[in-house]
Amino acid sequence: MKTAIIVIDVINDFVSGVLGSERAERIVPNIGRLIRHARGEGVPVIYVTDAHLPEGDREFDIWPRHAVDGSEGARIVDALKPEEGDYHVKKRRYSAFYATGLDALLRELGVGAVVLTGLVTNICIQHTAADAFFRGYRVVVPRDCVEASTDEAQEAALSYMEEMYGAEVTSSEALMSEGLLREGYAA
Repeated sequence: MKTAIIVIDVINDFVSGVLGSERAERIVPNIGRLIRHARGEGVPVIYVTDAHLPEGDREFDIWPRHAVDGSEGARIVDALKPEEGDYHVKKRRYSAFYATGLDALLRELGVGAVVLTGLVTNICIQHTAADAFFRGYRVVVPRDCVEASTDEAQEAALSYMEEMYGAEVTSSEALMSEGLLREGYAA
């Protein structure tokens, strides 16, 4: 089996828009390096992004209106634009697996390990890690490619994923330098 990189919610509204932050901005270059390396290794890159309904979306009861499907805020940041051969899955809830075609896509690609990158560590990354674990995927999280709103939330989410889902918390540099993205890593 092989590995896939999943880039979650690195969109305008979460980086520089209504829910944006400097914390989110600082991981964009790290994700960029990782996905360029992954493409060079033939590793699939899958973008999963919020794409909310303009009205009546339940997340707007909790969060400010954001990532409305088709809006500028819902677009992937320019620095990480998908390339030919990459995949894009839209979601309306925290988990990249919930009511999406992500699981079917990963199985069609023969993927057994997912490297989760993006935003926000203690929300969408953590919920996606849970659903990946429940579906039998090996979960890898490079700490320099995910970000939460505080240091405490970041560390708590990483620890939780490690303890509850057996996630391997590592760095993008380790993934690239140790050849951990190559075919067979998930075996």
